[in-house]
Amino acid sequence: MTSEKTVLITGTSSGIGLAVAVAAAQAGWTSVATMRDTAKAGALLKAAAELGVTDRIRVKRLDVAEADSIAACLDEVITEHGRLDALVNNAGAARVGTLEQLSLDDVRAAMEVNFFGVVAATRAALPHLRASGGRVITVTSVGGAVGQPFNEAYCAAKFAVEGFMESLAPVAATVGVDVTVVEPGAVASEFVANAGLDIPTLLAAAGPYAPALQAYLARTQQSFGNAQTPAEAAAPIIEALTANRPAFRVQTSAWAREFVATSLADLDGSAVQSLTRDWVR
Repeated sequence: MTSEKTVLITGTSSGIGLAVAVAAAQAGWTSVATMRDTAKAGALLKAAAELGVTDRIRVKRLDVAEADSIAACLDEVITEHGRLDALVNNAGAARVGTLEQLSLDDVRAAMEVNFFGVVAATRAALPHLRASGGRVITVTSVGGAVGQPFNEAYCAAKFAVEGFMESLAPVAATVGVDVTVVEPGAVASEFVANAGLDIPTLLAAAGPYAPALQAYLARTQQSFGNAQTPAEAAAPIIEALTANRPAFRVQTSAWAREFVATSLADLDGSAVQSLTRDWVR
């Protein structure tokens, strides 16, 4: 058992999740860093050791697509620490391809990890967060506010998460739980690499969509060349974790704020369509 506040973070083997886990430990929290395969914890443990916070890191297995895995992890956290003060839903998976290139199973898989995994983890954590007066912080994406070409399945899942959390937030507040969504833009991490993109194969299979896909990929590669670091993207998440009254919606950069604002003020949809059409020309 511990009197320190405890946060559970999903998807911490790399990228934003790794950075959040270490930064939370630096901020004095017990950081329960979860991942599907704990054999991939090396980078996390190395970063924690370099910053002298290994004693506040607890690596555990959690697969957000497996209900039993979520339940087992939470049971361990409560048994070992006696409390859960925050959940950071970070685990996610990229899915690139337009509708005719994706099977329905591909779309369902994207929803399973990026939406239903978030819902399942949040549902399981809420009783413990009610007890502690805690909070739920969910890493969505600017793709949860602006639909993006060749990301129909991914953006659909992120839009769903945003709508789910926006609806949950006022209800959760009545029982003392704060809800926040965090919208990163491009982040220089393993997230895109983990999408397993075989670009020549994608282009060869794109048929009539090949010119648009080529333009989109060129634009995307350029945007990730100017991406935030995971640590930069993690900083607003830690602010939401530690603030007395966190905002519901937070962007991780000035670029992300400007980009999301295009959609939030776009009553007829023309501004977003004008923007994203240029990506595929």
